[in-house]
Amino acid sequence: MKILYAVQATGNGHISRAMELLPYLKKYGDVDLFLSGQNSTLQLDAPIVYRSKGLSLFYTCKGTLNYSKLITKLNPVRLYKEINELPVEKYDFIINDFEFITSQACRIKKVPSINFGHQASFISDKTPRPRTKNIAGEFILKNYARATNYMGLHFKQYDNFILPPVIKESIYKADPKNKGHITVYLPAYRDNILENYLLPLKEFEFQVFSAQKSQLEKKANISFIPINQSMFNESLINCQGIVTGAGFETPAEALHLGKKLLAIPINGQYEQQCNAAALAQMGIDTLTGLHDNFTESFYQWVSKPVAATNLSGYSTGEIVNKLMCQSLHPYKQELDFLYPDFVIG
Repeated sequence: MKILYAVQATGNGHISRAMELLPYLKKYGDVDLFLSGQNSTLQLDAPIVYRSKGLSLFYTCKGTLNYSKLITKLNPVRLYKEINELPVEKYDFIINDFEFITSQACRIKKVPSINFGHQASFISDKTPRPRTKNIAGEFILKNYARATNYMGLHFKQYDNFILPPVIKESIYKADPKNKGHITVYLPAYRDNILENYLLPLKEFEFQVFSAQKSQLEKKANISFIPINQSMFNESLINCQGIVTGAGFETPAEALHLGKKLLAIPINGQYEQQCNAAALAQMGIDTLTGLHDNFTESFYQWVSKPVAATNLSGYSTGEIVNKLMCQSLHPYKQELDFLYPDFVIG
């Protein structure tokens, strides 16, 4: 079997998941990777057959979406060319982790695909949303990577096609400890912004993972550490708690380890706002951003007991088995219903 695995490389979560899934997918056949995006800091340790700048998200130094940079980096001519040249028709099975070019290539060439990942869970209206829905955000989540089949990942099974998160084996089998430090991963914020909020909290040790650093730097109670998967895993496994964005992979791993979690969604990033709503339902503290009352909010958070989330989980091998078993057979039956009109609502 020839498998195409298309991965969105905006941020590190999708790449981290792909690295975990690949060895198991290869048991089912030959896997070709398509990596799309240009602002991740993790390297995918596998041969990449297709590479594109894709459609990437960019952020300001204060943690908000940078719409002007997003628009200036957009190249419709390049996208159109890549969509038409991607040979999706030569594959037996196409897995799409929220990747636009593969989705459009499959749509044009009438090739079945499965949208597999966290964003796929938002096809269901049962998946938590913020109190006020964002029309544009809903449209993007439901239409950016349309497919003929969906298998979602989320903190809980909000619908029957949603599975628990993929947890890296190093985290899944870890023996968590509390060595007292606070892990910080807020890549949408510049280091100098984080300093302003963390330096006054002198009684706490912070391990900040930064894309802006090429080597370890120490400043008072803050250690700035370059992005490194194994070092981040070690920090997370042994931390007192973690302050991070409201993405999916990192909060899921923190919940699996039973760590105290403070989530700060990126301003204007609707998926993260949805995740924050889901986490709040689970009793997890969330903030709308780094604001003047951060110190007070931090002290309140750190003094609370760890929320009992009861995050259920499968091993990566079990999730891949479900993906392959549940998704291969329906493809041949859905060819007459490829790519319905845009899903809105």
